[in-house]
Amino acid sequence: MAAGRRGEGGSDDEDEASSDTGEIDAGQSRQLTGAGLAGSARGADPDRITDADLGAAPAGDPDRIDADDVDPADMDEPRLIDAELVEAPLDPELTAEPVPDASPLHPRPSLFGRLSGTGQARGREIWSLALPIMMSQVLVSAVGLIDIAMVGRLGAAEVAAVGYATQLHFMAQSALFAIGFACVALMARAIGGGNPARARAALAASLAVALTTASAVAAIALLAPRAVLEWLNATPEVAELTIPYMRLLFASSLLLSISLTLEHGLRANRDTRTPMRIAVAVTAAKTVLNTLLIFGLFGAPRLGIVGAGIATLISQIIALGAFLWVIRRQPAGGPVALGIADFAPGRRYLREVVRVAMPGVGERVVLNLALLDYFALLGGYGTVAIAAYTVGVRILAFSWIPGTGFGAATATLVGQQLGAGDPDGAERTGWLAARIAFVTAIALGLVGALAREPLARLFTTDAATVEMLGPFMLMLALAQPMMQVHFALGGAHRGAGDTWTPLFAAAMGNWGFRVPVATLAATMGAPLIWVWLALVLDHAARMIFLGIAFARGGWKRRGPK
Repeated sequence: MAAGRRGEGGSDDEDEASSDTGEIDAGQSRQLTGAGLAGSARGADPDRITDADLGAAPAGDPDRIDADDVDPADMDEPRLIDAELVEAPLDPELTAEPVPDASPLHPRPSLFGRLSGTGQARGREIWSLALPIMMSQVLVSAVGLIDIAMVGRLGAAEVAAVGYATQLHFMAQSALFAIGFACVALMARAIGGGNPARARAALAASLAVALTTASAVAAIALLAPRAVLEWLNATPEVAELTIPYMRLLFASSLLLSISLTLEHGLRANRDTRTPMRIAVAVTAAKTVLNTLLIFGLFGAPRLGIVGAGIATLISQIIALGAFLWVIRRQPAGGPVALGIADFAPGRRYLREVVRVAMPGVGERVVLNLALLDYFALLGGYGTVAIAAYTVGVRILAFSWIPGTGFGAATATLVGQQLGAGDPDGAERTGWLAARIAFVTAIALGLVGALAREPLARLFTTDAATVEMLGPFMLMLALAQPMMQVHFALGGAHRGAGDTWTPLFAAAMGNWGFRVPVATLAATMGAPLIWVWLALVLDHAARMIFLGIAFARGGWKRRGPK
């Protein structure tokens, strides 16, 4: 559904000034006057005219001593006088990077700030953009759990029906998210380049592609649902329950395609808090409607699983209405102030949206196929292993949330910096986001490792499943640093419009390591922990691949033109 609102950071100039506090490059140092130059002269010649003397009188004062008034014989060597550059090289002490002390003007950053970069303005901006997205993802995950918990009271067949419909819906969502990434890449570049009209045209093109894609997927599900379910080996009883729910779910996906694209448009403009607020309202509405329509409370009809589908459709109507209201209130001429007139120039960006989005769709296909194969291999270890993985995947989904937030924030900042013609700044932002993600992952990994049993018991009461989850949780904790870092670096690539590199990383990690290692372990009858270890190798491979690709810098030339 939705994510959050504008990062309350300053302008790019303010960010760079804040993030580079204390750094003086050679060009800046040649323009320095005042106490810095005076300090280098102190103690050298008591008769020397220092910058403090020069700066003592205001400009225009008849008593002011200017360069023309100074006798060169009084100077040991040519120097800067009244901000005029002369031939002598500057004192090396002036060009060296000063080390801030713990004075009030240069407070020493905290340990966490030194490790993660949060002592810099850019680091704070990453956090301000990422946190609302994380909160939105928590709400989305919570809605899924609430759905399962409520439908679970109806029976196993109803739960299976929700499972079938949800898996098909996830496939449609994968395409919509890929289009959203393309929207951010195109819009962020335009915004960074100071071209709001181009940003609106890119948003219009993204909306057209998203709605077309959602309509095509929904048509298949709505016109031939029984054939799709038979292909998935659903029993006739489950199919009968699934079809009405699935039709409602895919009808809501048409609304979702618009809401999700507008959300990504707001993200491209550094607004992640507005979608988060919408997510809060929609989550509350969905929960209340579920309670009323599934169970028939307070006089409402008892509709069972159909009630859950109607609740989803109504909540998406609420979300779309909220997003349209927000767009209408945007400042005139702004990058997100979309109007009917923006769709005509948007036609020229249709091909570019598709070009950037298609590798993202391919990445989702690669991941889903690998997960299906991995799941099938676990079947050889018995029902308890399948149950442990099913529970573990839900825990894993929550562990993805920080990386998702960092990746989305990085995509916005990198895209805008590239649009502003600052590829080096974009690279610094990517590495900073990876560093922040790494430090966050250490904390997540420690929690997962030390509290693995209590976490497992939140999702299941079966003792055998809890015991088998222990090794899985340890592997998940070990994978956290690699996972969060590759999420952040993947966001940097996507923000640059380079969606091929994350696709190659996903293919290598899953089909080069996860599936082959798990297959070998299962074939040799190795303990289940070796299958869990394949997950760690997958994320490590992706982190290394994305890190090397980011360092090489090809992403700076591969994005939208």
